[in-house]
Amino acid sequence: MPALVLLGAQWGDEGKGKATDLLGGSVDYVVRYQGGNNAGHTVVVGDQKYALHLLPSGILSPGCTPVIGNGVVVDPAVLLSELSGLQERGVDTSKLLLSGNAHLITPYHTTVDKVTERFLGKRKIGTTGRGIGPTYADKINRVGIRVQDLFDESILRQKVEAALDFKNQMLVKLYNRRAIAADQVLEELLGYADELRGFVADTTLILNDAIDEGKVVLFEGGQGTLLDVDHGTYPFVTSSNPTAGGACTGAGVGPTKISRVIGILKAYTTRVGAGPFPTELFDEDGEALRRIGGERGVTTGRDRRCGWFDAVIARYATRVNGLTDFFLTKLDVLTGWERIPVCVAYEIDGKRVEELPYNQTDFHHAKPVYEMLPGWSEDISKAKTFEELPKNAQRYVKALEEMSGAPISAIGVGPGRTETIEINSFL
Repeated sequence: MPALVLLGAQWGDEGKGKATDLLGGSVDYVVRYQGGNNAGHTVVVGDQKYALHLLPSGILSPGCTPVIGNGVVVDPAVLLSELSGLQERGVDTSKLLLSGNAHLITPYHTTVDKVTERFLGKRKIGTTGRGIGPTYADKINRVGIRVQDLFDESILRQKVEAALDFKNQMLVKLYNRRAIAADQVLEELLGYADELRGFVADTTLILNDAIDEGKVVLFEGGQGTLLDVDHGTYPFVTSSNPTAGGACTGAGVGPTKISRVIGILKAYTTRVGAGPFPTELFDEDGEALRRIGGERGVTTGRDRRCGWFDAVIARYATRVNGLTDFFLTKLDVLTGWERIPVCVAYEIDGKRVEELPYNQTDFHHAKPVYEMLPGWSEDISKAKTFEELPKNAQRYVKALEEMSGAPISAIGVGPGRTETIEINSFL
């Protein structure tokens, strides 16, 4: 049985939660392998809508074990609050597994995140202010705090004091802010230990054993390919690797065990935060996409920037992730347009470019080259097969598939669990 990676093929917010949830009933484990509570998934179950921020979407599927891997950064207050909220709604959260090697977001990380972003002014990145970047920075600088440190007060104190020695100097002398007391941080973190202890496990061992036993493991990325710290539109990116390679390092599973890589594509394009966006719309079409698509961040509450589908970044996502399949979401949002533009290439300094420019300056100046495709007016939300879609909707999907370089194996035609057309099984 396969181990699958499911990730965003654009700038995030493509509908990964819906895709993960669709597979959840057939999957034994769903694993978040990077990011933190700066990523959000909306999952609709019947008439119930769930907004998940840190927890894997599989937590809503009975029989599925949700896992937070070592590559995730965890705000313990957010995690416990999210668990409590689901429990109040009758969701069983007892199966959750949390890697002891995952790094913790502390109060000083969120403080540093907000202060530095404000200090950047017009040069700000557009972070969520939730401490994600500073936590990953501490991880790389080897001054981070891991989940397992909560259970050794002596080690935890040493690490908190060491981290604050530098951060308080920066806060006080550079940003004119008050120093953070180590005892206060220590008390807060230790307060989470007992509540989290029962979830902590050697997730790397468990997941490798599960794959060897023939169980189905789904690795779920947060954000999207173009927000990858190495392969995205740097510096307007997240601080981790949402691309397929991140699943290996973020969960401790070797690449030879991954059998399928599924990219989630929205039928148009959105982005949250600053950074280049060649197909972004500033007109009535952009506002219509935002309104009809409900384009507001699950975690941030910020309106998403909206634009037409960009086949250049889809091809790029296929290349850097080794995508085997696409899940196309929100096709229903495009119902009602007489003609739908699709970006097939860029114009840069008068030249046509069909692949994503590696030079960031070129990408900033890229102008979309559009091909117009005929639209449709029929309601597609009740379609159960590809053949039941209007002919022009079928043509649109086929055109996107050809331009993007991988087969479209499923199509979202509405927000609900059942509003999906499955063309080829992912399992």
